[in-house]
Amino acid sequence: MALVYRTTLQLAGILFCLLGWVLSCLTTYLPQWKNLNLELNELEIWTMGLWQACVVQEEGGMQCKEFDSFLALPPELQISRILMFVSNGLGLSGLLFSGFGLDCLKIGEQQQDLKKRMLLLGGIFFWISGVTAIVPVSWVAHITVQEFWDENIPDIVPRWDFGEALFIGWFAGFCLILGGSLLNCTVCSTDAQSSSVHYTVAEQTKNPIRYLLNITLVNNN
Repeated sequence: MALVYRTTLQLAGILFCLLGWVLSCLTTYLPQWKNLNLELNELEIWTMGLWQACVVQEEGGMQCKEFDSFLALPPELQISRILMFVSNGLGLSGLLFSGFGLDCLKIGEQQQDLKKRMLLLGGIFFWISGVTAIVPVSWVAHITVQEFWDENIPDIVPRWDFGEALFIGWFAGFCLILGGSLLNCTVCSTDAQSSSVHYTVAEQTKNPIRYLLNITLVNNN
């Protein structure tokens, strides 16, 4: 029963992590990190991401232009690019390590200690991946709020607002952290069960007469 529960928890954790990793990759390349709606022309919506700026028109669809230089970007977008790449790389590494450490995978059944270490390492990678996904979207959101309420900017100047990619990034980070926590919980439960078994065996070996009597009673019954 405990094995079935642990396997179910592992599968739930790996599914959360897979969903978070896919959404993190999607957040990296979406151009909707910031939205700008011009009051003079409500039919156009400007969006900005880590790689390009786009204008969405109701009649002509979406037109995008890549940023010319990485160094010309604001600091928050520069750091966000790096952190999102780190998040995606750690998420992929976590999937590889934790995948080989799952109980339902028959590879390496004779090396349970190695599978536990790989599962634990994968969970740690997912934790770091979730944090590195939440930090850039939160930083960009913080800068957007500061600029929106900046009293030094004239009221006639349009203000940037939150884009859809920020909410996807927050959800991706939450899924990665939750999935990594579930995987590491299964490792801790496995260690607790194995330690209790070792303790029982040790107690029995300390009292060999009682151990032999228990075996005799079981056989007679």
